[in-house]
Amino acid sequence: MPFACLTRTPRPTAALLFRTLIFGTLSIACLGQEPPAAPTPQTTPEMRPVPALNYAKPVSHFPNPIGPYTARHLAAPSFSNTPRIDQLMRDGKLYLSLNDAIALALENNLDIAIARYNLNIADTDVLRARSGASILGVPLGVVQNTPGGGVGGLGAQVGSGSGGTTLGSGGIGAGTNGLVSSTGGGGFGPQITSFDPVLTGTLQEDKNTTKSNSLFSGVPFTDQNTYTANFAYQQGFHWGTNLSVGFNNTHTVTNSTFSTFSPDVGSNFQFKLTQHLLQGLGSAANTRFIRIAKNNRELSDVAFRLQIITSVDQIENMYWDLVFAYENLRVKQESLTFSQKTLSDTKKQVEIGSLAPIEVVRAQSTVATDQQSLTVALTNLQLQQLLMKNALSRTLHDPALAGAEVIPISTMQVPEQESVVPTEDLVNDALRHRVELVESRIDLNSRELSNQAVRSSLLPTLDLFAYYGGSGLGGDVSPAVPRCNPPTITTFCVPAGGIPRVSYGGTVHQLFNSTAPDKGVGLTLNIPLRNRAAEAVQIRSELEFRQAQMRLQQIENQISIEVRNAQFSVEQNRASVASAQASVDFARQSLDAEQKKYQFGTSTTTAVLQNRSALATSESTLMSAMAAYEKSRIELDRAVGVLLDHHGISIDDAARGQVTRLPNVPYLAPRKDAPADAPAQPPSSSAAQPQQQ
Repeated sequence: MPFACLTRTPRPTAALLFRTLIFGTLSIACLGQEPPAAPTPQTTPEMRPVPALNYAKPVSHFPNPIGPYTARHLAAPSFSNTPRIDQLMRDGKLYLSLNDAIALALENNLDIAIARYNLNIADTDVLRARSGASILGVPLGVVQNTPGGGVGGLGAQVGSGSGGTTLGSGGIGAGTNGLVSSTGGGGFGPQITSFDPVLTGTLQEDKNTTKSNSLFSGVPFTDQNTYTANFAYQQGFHWGTNLSVGFNNTHTVTNSTFSTFSPDVGSNFQFKLTQHLLQGLGSAANTRFIRIAKNNRELSDVAFRLQIITSVDQIENMYWDLVFAYENLRVKQESLTFSQKTLSDTKKQVEIGSLAPIEVVRAQSTVATDQQSLTVALTNLQLQQLLMKNALSRTLHDPALAGAEVIPISTMQVPEQESVVPTEDLVNDALRHRVELVESRIDLNSRELSNQAVRSSLLPTLDLFAYYGGSGLGGDVSPAVPRCNPPTITTFCVPAGGIPRVSYGGTVHQLFNSTAPDKGVGLTLNIPLRNRAAEAVQIRSELEFRQAQMRLQQIENQISIEVRNAQFSVEQNRASVASAQASVDFARQSLDAEQKKYQFGTSTTTAVLQNRSALATSESTLMSAMAAYEKSRIELDRAVGVLLDHHGISIDDAARGQVTRLPNVPYLAPRKDAPADAPAQPPSSSAAQPQQQ
């Protein structure tokens, strides 16, 4: 039988008195607790490789009785990278698909790891609120300390390069939480008595000798030894009822001739119930912290989802920046190779006299320019590789990882036909899925719960109380009291036959047989005559609630514009890709024509190099346009709020930090020049095009 829910009714005897106090009060404690939660379905180890911790559940007294009073030590965070990185390494190079990059980020990215702690922090607030204490609050901001990728949104440049910030509670994703809620804390509303039972006790020994200053003392020095054993129990309940039980015991030994009993045994108890009738009446005011803490726990889940969306958005932008840098380096290398070959051919023609020496100087200038461009492209690629490794790992102290090249094996794929869903449908999807709106609606509910408590604090305090108690007296007749025979009422003496001895059990029995009862009922009233402070807090809480409602509408309007802007960006960037592709085709054909003219002696080296430079520029522009197009598709998914769904990303995997199902980003294609021993990537599902959902 659980210790906290023993319900056996003890008999009013001395032998069972202690059991009455301890076990009986713990039975009352059960009445103040919430009903047990429904059992969660069992899952296999394969489904849940990492156990989920729930700090909203208190430590039980069983099997360790002192468990609730023992500190719980958390394991230090692990700064080792997950084995997935080693699995993707080949010959000192990290071959990385976009799906692998997202999986590594979910496991290792420190922004996500920092945000993951908020889930457990929210659990502790639920545990604290269930005791009746005020909540401490939960951080809900999005962490963006990973340099390398920007976050999309209205007014933000998608994939805006390196740099990141930590946004606090009023930043991205805060919704109406970004507004001040000065009346929603623990400082306003009716005071809540602890729902956790409190058992107090006092054990004391006192020895006192007093010099007599009275003719009636009977002795020159009065010696008195007192032993005290007092116990009390207090608990509050959700409906505004407070319970207190006190049980006091004294054992006194004295040499005073005026004390009938020595040792004297005295006991008393009082059972008192107090019920709020106006301020603090009902569960709405007394359980507000529990409800708000549960809302905050739900908010932490929603905020963590936003953190995953933000981090995945950032990782994808960084990946396409890496792909662009990789492709741009290839273009620069081809340009340098071509210019070097042209320089070599020009030197041969100058030697045979078919070209003027100035052509060699021009070719050398082009080679120098291409070498500079190659150096810039190479350093930019190295920077993008470093940023990517930092984003996908917890530490770069591993020499193998620190020196490894990152080779992207996914490339950009533009669908043959862009199917565009009507804008209003996308907006409606965003209004259902956007995390900021979910957070704002939960926040409005928490504000309304606080407002109910604040309205209750406007009322006067009127409490009904009732109590019942009793007292008992016993012990042995003091040997210092004179005996008299026959009995007389004119002297201080006791009958020669003595007074019957009353044991401690008999003393306790008097508490329950109405020998000396103490009972009563009453009302306490406290009316603030002007009540200005409570009025100010109440109207302020209403104003802040209305302000939050306006903010919610503003967020909805902003999201509508973000969706439209993201859709426009997809259309514009697709047109840019088509235009850039046409430019590449034209530049390649122009170069071929110029080379043929050069072979027949009707063109110059300068013209050929100019056309090759134009082709290189066009190819770089095409790579940039395709990267921008990919980022705009990511931004549209983010704006509509379906990024994780379209990518097959599991929030449970992210919360545990161990990916069991690899993400599947739509419209990816493997690189044609990827090495044969590079890790294979699963085929991407082209049916899940974001714009078609």
